[in-house]
Amino acid sequence: MTPGLPPAMDRPHFIGIGGAGMSGIAKILAQRGAKVAGSDARESATAEALRERGATVHIGHDAAHLAADATAVVVSSAIREDNPELAAAAERGIPVVHRSDALASLMTGLRPIAVAGTHGKTTTTSMLAVSLSALGLDPSYAIGGDLDAPGSNAHHGEGEIFVAEADESDRSFHKYAPEVAIVLNVELDHHANYASMDEIYESFETFAGKIVPGGTLVVAADQSGAAELTRRVRDLNLNVVTYGESEGADVRIQKITPRGLTSEVTVLLGGKLLTFTVSVPGRHYAHNAVAALAAGVALGIPAHNLASALGKYTGVKRRLQLKGEAAGVQVIDSYAHHPTEMNADLEAIRGAAGDSRILVVFQPHLFSRTQELGVEMGQALALADASVVLDIYPAREDPIPGITSELIIDAARSAGADVTPEHAKDAVPDLVAGMARPGDLVLTMGAGDVTDLGPKILDRLSKGSDAANESN
Repeated sequence: MTPGLPPAMDRPHFIGIGGAGMSGIAKILAQRGAKVAGSDARESATAEALRERGATVHIGHDAAHLAADATAVVVSSAIREDNPELAAAAERGIPVVHRSDALASLMTGLRPIAVAGTHGKTTTTSMLAVSLSALGLDPSYAIGGDLDAPGSNAHHGEGEIFVAEADESDRSFHKYAPEVAIVLNVELDHHANYASMDEIYESFETFAGKIVPGGTLVVAADQSGAAELTRRVRDLNLNVVTYGESEGADVRIQKITPRGLTSEVTVLLGGKLLTFTVSVPGRHYAHNAVAALAAGVALGIPAHNLASALGKYTGVKRRLQLKGEAAGVQVIDSYAHHPTEMNADLEAIRGAAGDSRILVVFQPHLFSRTQELGVEMGQALALADASVVLDIYPAREDPIPGITSELIIDAARSAGADVTPEHAKDAVPDLVAGMARPGDLVLTMGAGDVTDLGPKILDRLSKGSDAANESN
C-alpha cells in the first residue's frame, strides 16, 4: 500500500524541521516523493539524516530560506508568530499547516493506532513500531524519539498500519481519527495550555471521541486519571479494553518479574496466560508493553505472535539509554521531566542496580512545569543517592519571576536528598567525576539539552581513569 502525497504537500517547508515530531513527518513525506525543505535553529544529526534522504535543511531562520515554489509551510505550536519564515509565508499567501494536520493527512487510507497519555507515549509507540516490523507488517510510524539512529523516528511502510504518537500538550491529538487509540495515563501537565484536571479530561474525552465508530480504546486500568476517563467515555460507540494489574482489567497483568535490565511479564488475555520478555527494566515499561500488546490484538494480530515480537524492542534514545561506561561507572540517559516519569525511571534503575549508587544530573524543563510540579520533582530526586540540579531549560517559554531550580532543590533537601546546585552546565563533568566511584550509575535526566552531558561525563571519567593508571 503506497498512499500518495497529501494535498499541497508536494513541496513543503518545515520551520523547526529538526524537532522530534517535525522531522518524522518530513521524513515520511520525503519517502513518499515530496520535495522537502526546512530550517532549524542549529545543526544536528537529525538535520544531516534528513539531508541524506534528499531534504534541504537550512540552519537559522530567515525569510530567504522559504523557496519560491513552496506549497505549504509546516509549523508546530513552538513556532512564534514573529518567525521570519512564517511572516514570509503570510505575505506570499502560502498555506500554513500545523504539524498535527500534516500528520493526520499522512494517515488517510491507512489503519491508524494513536498512542496518547501524559507519559510513556514514545516508548509505547516505539514498541508497536518495532514489534509490527518484526512481524513483517511494515507499518508506517511517527515517533517522538529515535529508535537506534538519527532519523529513525519515522518510516513510510508498505503495510496498512500507521502507528503515531499523539501529543496532548497543545490538543493537537484531536486532529486524528484512529482505528485504535491507547491512553496510558491522564495527569495534569502542560500548564501553559491546561488550567485544571477538568480541562485535561475534556481534552482526552474529545480525543476518544475521534476514534472511528466501532474502533477500540485501550486504556490503563490502574491509573486514576485513565480510570476516570474510562468512566466518562463508556457511552461512546467504542470497544473499551482496559489493561493493568487491577483485578477487573480486560488484559490482566498477573506478574512482572525483574531480570536485571529486563522484565518477564505474564498476562491473562482471552482466558489464556501469556508470558513474554520486555527488554527494558521497570514496571512502568512493562505496562507500556502490555498496552502495545492489547492495541495490536485489537487490530487482529495474534497475541502470541505479537508478544514474541515485543521482545525485539531494545529501547529508544533517551529512555533509560545506556550511553557507555568509563572507570567502572555506567552513564544512562533519561528523558524523564515530569515527577511521575522521574519516579518511574528511578525506581526502575534502583530495581536493576542492586547495591550500586545512583547519581542524577537533573535539568528541569519549562518554568511553568517547575512552578506547578517543582516540589514533586524534588521529592522524586530523594530516590537517588545524590543529585546535581541544573538551571531550568526554558525551551519555548519566557522566565516566570521567582521560579528557579531552587524550588526543586529546597524540596529535595526537605525530603532528605543529597543535592548540589550547579548553574554552569560545562562544570558538570568535573563535578560528577569527583562524586562518582566504580560501580556507580549516573543518570542524566530531563527533556532539554542535559542529554549532551552524557558523553562529556564519560570522557571526563575516562581521562581520570587514565591519569590514575599512569600514576600507578
